Amino acid sequence: MQKINREVLINKANELLSNGTINRVFGWEKGDFSYDVTPTIYFTADQMNKKFIFDDFCGANFSKYLVAETKKDQNKVGVFLKPCDTYSFNQLLTEHRFDKEKVYAIGVPCDGMVDEKKIKAFFGEGISSITSEGDEIIVDTLYDGVKKVKKADVLQERCQNCKSKKHVYYDELIGEDGEVLDSNRFDEVEKLEKMTADERFAFWQNELSKCIRCNACRDVCPACTCEKCVFNNPNSGVENKSPANEFEEKMFHIIRAFHVAGRCTDCGECSRVCPQGIPLHLLNRKFIKDINSFYGNYQAGEQEGSRAPLTNYTKEDLEPSEAVNKGDN
Repeated sequence: MQKINREVLINKANELLSNGTINRVFGWEKGDFSYDVTPTIYFTADQMNKKFIFDDFCGANFSKYLVAETKKDQNKVGVFLKPCDTYSFNQLLTEHRFDKEKVYAIGVPCDGMVDEKKIKAFFGEGISSITSEGDEIIVDTLYDGVKKVKKADVLQERCQNCKSKKHVYYDELIGEDGEVLDSNRFDEVEKLEKMTADERFAFWQNELSKCIRCNACRDVCPACTCEKCVFNNPNSGVENKSPANEFEEKMFHIIRAFHVAGRCTDCGECSRVCPQGIPLHLLNRKFIKDINSFYGNYQAGEQEGSRAPLTNYTKEDLEPSEAVNKGDN
């Protein structure tokens, strides 16, 4: 797939800013380290030229940020959307979470984003810089000098199991569009399904016990846009971190998984931002896999306005007894 450099995106954003199409644009900016990339808003060409980046660490999906940003004024905001981001964009439009007329969406191709957690697993924490060079990632370490690793070996999980290189929404596309892909994204779910109930419980008990209740998964999730959240209610019993083996501790993620069932686009943001490395996307993928099995293949966000099987009644809907007979896990 064609590689788009930052100058192309900067030029496009500056063009839209100068002709008044937009008055600000979502983009990426480096933090303290080369791999520490954060979303930001740019208002001027000068800001873009100085700070805007687009590289292998620009994984952040801007779709959810539009919910709050479009309420600030009547001007249009620009946003760069990778193919997987556009599914979240469409789903939020379907749920009427922001006004499409206040957004100018620029589709950009993506050949996969790198996971710094995997790089640190390879080389440890003593990393001063990470850069990319073709198909290789160059890692400058404090103790062992310069190391190299294949980009394919350190891609984010969602990129290794990418479901689509095709944008399902944009006002303008930069570069070439891709295709929907045959993905192996359900392989890990099937491994869990083959476990005994006790083994699955032990797996999730181990993973969820790592949770520090930072709420990063909830805050970044495009499907979590409620203005009031039960987890902010001090009377809910699940507001704060509980002991790792308490029922309330598990309920945070269980409730969230049910909350986004049928609406999750499998963007993988929850796992990307988790500081504890919990594979939260697997909970959501289990629901996606079951929905596909019980109701027919459905991809949330593929089409604006589409209704998920769980919210769209038909006479052919699966009955509970049928789910059991089909070997529901």
